[in-house]
Amino acid sequence: MFNEINEINPTTEVDPTVASLKAKLRAAWMDGDYAAFCEYMKPGAMKILAGWRIEPGVRLLDVACGAGQTAIPAAQIGTRVTGVDIASNLIAAARKQAASKGLDVRFDEGDAEYLPYPDGAFDVVISMIGAMFAPRPEKVGSELARVCRSGGRLHMANWTPYGMVGQMFKVVVKHVPPPKGMEPPVRWGDEAAAYDRLRNNFTDIQLARRDYPSWSYPFDVGEVVEYFRTVYGPIKRAFASLNHPGQQALRKDLETVFATHSESENGITVLQAEYLDVSATRR
Repeated sequence: MFNEINEINPTTEVDPTVASLKAKLRAAWMDGDYAAFCEYMKPGAMKILAGWRIEPGVRLLDVACGAGQTAIPAAQIGTRVTGVDIASNLIAAARKQAASKGLDVRFDEGDAEYLPYPDGAFDVVISMIGAMFAPRPEKVGSELARVCRSGGRLHMANWTPYGMVGQMFKVVVKHVPPPKGMEPPVRWGDEAAAYDRLRNNFTDIQLARRDYPSWSYPFDVGEVVEYFRTVYGPIKRAFASLNHPGQQALRKDLETVFATHSESENGITVLQAEYLDVSATRR
């Protein structure tokens, strides 16, 4: 077996307010069909992963791994991969996909704020548009550092506040206020915030805003919004919390955001979404 990492008993959340918030977040990510949703994003994720130049044989942890859309390709190049995610249905989907490909990948259900692994267990820790959604970034930053060995590498891709996804969430919050205690996830895509969260435990911190390299749909903007409403859990839940007039208003605003940040031709919509590429070395 590739993965000999010993699991430790993760700390359970004792703050009832935070525990309730996490239950809501887990439910949102388990709603819809994120395993299907991420297929349209996979070509871009593969280009980002290739840019990180991760070597075969290293022990890699993919935090907030979803249905394995990055972990499985990493395993296919010979990386010794462990993936962890808060959503049990996505972990089940990731295990099934890895098994179908004959890959030895370990997938665990777990919290990015309480990773169930020993100190320094991994050579490389990554998070592709994932750990940024945990509610307490200071705990996430500490855990990303704790499980990464000294001299190991951290790589993250985080949506910025300024790009399409950041503006999408800004629109959603206008219609559906976020739960109390939730730090805006897109602050992980702000250079100053990301640097501040990592600087105590990492050195050689490199931050670069980039356009997500490949993200397109074979239908028009209105249908893209409908697709998000149907399969992307957080957007699906936002629509479900509104009455009909509220849903229509949210749909109109989202169509404006998507139209502003995309190019459409011959029935294909290409989204233009900015993310912050983060790379750092564990002290």
